[in-house]
Amino acid sequence: MRQRGGGIESSGSGHPVWLHRPAQSGVRLGGRARHQRGDTKKKDLIGDFKNAGQAWGTQAERVNVHDFPSDADGRAVPYGIYDVAKNRGWVMVGQPADTPEFAVEAIVSWWEWEGHESYPGAKWLLILADGGGSNGARSRVFKQQMQEQLADRLGLEVTVCHYPRGCSKYNLIEHRLFSFISLNWAGKPLRSFEAMLGLIRATRTRAGLKVKAVLNENVYAKGRRVSDAEMKTLNLQRHKVCPEWNYTIRPRLANA
Repeated sequence: MRQRGGGIESSGSGHPVWLHRPAQSGVRLGGRARHQRGDTKKKDLIGDFKNAGQAWGTQAERVNVHDFPSDADGRAVPYGIYDVAKNRGWVMVGQPADTPEFAVEAIVSWWEWEGHESYPGAKWLLILADGGGSNGARSRVFKQQMQEQLADRLGLEVTVCHYPRGCSKYNLIEHRLFSFISLNWAGKPLRSFEAMLGLIRATRTRAGLKVKAVLNENVYAKGRRVSDAEMKTLNLQRHKVCPEWNYTIRPRLANA
């Protein structure tokens, strides 16, 4: 047997957001609250393509010379959720573009399949997310979907704290979930969505990490917009510290 080849910036800790976030964590980690982190892993082509890294084997995997998207069976968009307290990962693999609706659907699916059973009676949810992408701090659609799908439909009070751009390094999901998934499938071509899901589910660590993965075949439209009038209907309260990055969304009275 031999190994075969398969192929962040930070800011000062004195910034107000870093002083604010530990206080939020302390509040939300108590009794009825849940604390989780969400983010999208890089998109991957599905098919006979080289996957960076090395893996043990008797011979090299045969893959295409070029990574042309036209030769792919699809493009996978993995959105991950990491439960800090239980050291558990949840990954939803989608085939569409990485949209805010897809990101919120992943969070909702985690809550419906695992969250509410693991933490019965929880009414608050703290989400630490990157400042850009589908769950970006400036995304109106992300806030609207959080209001409709998590707050109104599930009756949860949701506090969202976004990392500033360039500070993904501090998001635990990068170090405790995505990094180990990448190590587990290093050098192994992602020939099908099922193969990808299997490699994600097989990810383990000595610290006890376990990961569940599901496939989402829904198609989400890109370029959705939320008007100023619609934004005013959200039950969203911005925090005094870094209000653009930190806010709480509560169920609207009509839906409470």
